[in-house]
Amino acid sequence: MADQKEICRAIVTAALNIFKTDRNIDAPDVQETDLRIENPPKPEMGDIGAPMFMFAKSFRMAPPAIAQGTAQIIIDAARENRELGGQNPAALGEFAAVGPYVNVKLNKANAAADILKQISAQGEGYGSFGTDGKKYLEGRRVMVEYSSPNTNKPLHLGHMRNDALGESVSRILKKAGAEVFRVNIINNRGVHICKSMLAYKLFHEAKGDTPQSLGIKGDHFVGQCYVEFDKYAKEHPEAVTQAEEMLVEWEKGNDGDDLHKLWKMMNGWTIDGIKQTYDRTGVGFEKLYFESDTYLKGREEILKGLEKGIFFKAPDGSVRIDVTDVVGKGKDGEDHTKVLLRKDGTSVYITQDIGTAIFRHNDWAFNQMVYVVASEQSYHFKILFHILKKLGYDWADKLYHLSYGLVNLPSGRMKSREGTVVDADDLIDSLHAQALKAINERGRDEAVGNPDDVAEKVALAALHYYLLQITPVKDMLYNPEESLSFNGNTGPYLQYMGARISSILRKASEKGLEPSSDENDLALLTHESEWALIKELGKFPSVVAKAADDLDPSQVALYLYDVCKSFSAFYRDCPILSLDEQNKTLARARLELCRCTLLVLKDAMSLVLVPFLDRM
Repeated sequence: MADQKEICRAIVTAALNIFKTDRNIDAPDVQETDLRIENPPKPEMGDIGAPMFMFAKSFRMAPPAIAQGTAQIIIDAARENRELGGQNPAALGEFAAVGPYVNVKLNKANAAADILKQISAQGEGYGSFGTDGKKYLEGRRVMVEYSSPNTNKPLHLGHMRNDALGESVSRILKKAGAEVFRVNIINNRGVHICKSMLAYKLFHEAKGDTPQSLGIKGDHFVGQCYVEFDKYAKEHPEAVTQAEEMLVEWEKGNDGDDLHKLWKMMNGWTIDGIKQTYDRTGVGFEKLYFESDTYLKGREEILKGLEKGIFFKAPDGSVRIDVTDVVGKGKDGEDHTKVLLRKDGTSVYITQDIGTAIFRHNDWAFNQMVYVVASEQSYHFKILFHILKKLGYDWADKLYHLSYGLVNLPSGRMKSREGTVVDADDLIDSLHAQALKAINERGRDEAVGNPDDVAEKVALAALHYYLLQITPVKDMLYNPEESLSFNGNTGPYLQYMGARISSILRKASEKGLEPSSDENDLALLTHESEWALIKELGKFPSVVAKAADDLDPSQVALYLYDVCKSFSAFYRDCPILSLDEQNKTLARARLELCRCTLLVLKDAMSLVLVPFLDRM
């Protein structure tokens, strides 16, 4: 309802200034930009509302009194058919004071036509533009980091939430007009990598085992080695020391030695496997960074900072920073310090993150950098941002940690080293098999076209929507069976509604009935269920803007469910294909409402990684 909101803004602003003059209030004139326009919480309160709280101080008056006086000026102008702010209040709707708000119940016929015409005119661009006609985040450059896999294991359910959040946030930001650069840091070095390498040498090297010879995906094979190491280390504790020594040798070595050859080979197996999962889930990146390429830059920065006195060398030989002013003192009252280089000179996670951040800003100067990382790492990012500021990088103020909660299962928390994680590929395979079974049991094999392709898209919809419908900060319990339901707040339900609308439009076309965008025809859409659906469609631009501001895909997910519920009520109450010859004009208008709903639904579904299906 962008146009209606702007008209409302102009009318209320003009009325406020008249009210101020009439009451001899000594306050600056109200500008349109001073006025906030909202959607009232209940339909009976109105369709658009303007709160008066922000004028209470300058007007020296209670907000309800301001609302009452301003609304009366608008009501009088409407009765006399006078314009306010160059707009006709009577054409917009009925104004009233509701507590501290000036609300308006829109003229349904006019508003319906305006909203649907706007959707039709903007097409796939609908939702991207603010009330000023410009893209909401135009000019902003946002780098988004997500996924960040380790090359000692395949992607698991926890990664799926990370990937879904990162990809969805990137799409929402792009929809809102930002220039988005998606990046991924591949954690391909460290003690955990050496553990998998050591297990390979112990249990597989002599046999010449490879993923190809064993017939398994590369990342799965390397992950198996990691689990094997954990079991072995429980009986042979010295293995942990051997892995640590291997890391020291790796950092001293070069590309030509046997250790680096093994490292490259096993990294290649894992990365190839992970890329296959990315392709399957629709996740992509503009650039991959590798820890092995960036950690030395981080170490170089730490050593420079040590010379400048930003960091200090602890008695055990490690290089540290005092972070007491960031996280406070410990329970014992002692200062908090963070290790940046181990006593043997090797790097830690935060070392490579420092180097990677510097490389990235040099590669692509951003207005904002978003790290999509689990809430367990909140402390890490506070320290990282603090260190970068200490090192003198002013863009450190533009860094943001999008923290999200853990994904658990009914059986409890997952642990990679113990092999209790839910592998991403296995999970999608399982969802795919269940979706395919449902298609077969319903006898829909021929109707859907390609059952296997449809089952894959249903599986991805089930997984992604379930992971994204929860506010990121919250921990969640993933239930595969619930996620696959075709009823209720699920991805497959959204797909079903999209297929249902597509079917309505196809059947209408077969009968020679096409949607009408004629303004006079659209003015017929005044039924309460029609109006409720049209209002939902009108909210899409503001939903995109807020989800982009909050970096929260769950707002789009909730919106999608509301649109589907509104469409279901509309289709129940407002027949289309069964209308007789005399009501064809109304039928065509309702088909246009169906078409516009499908356009918004399809677009919003893509923002939360739910594949669209026109047949189910």
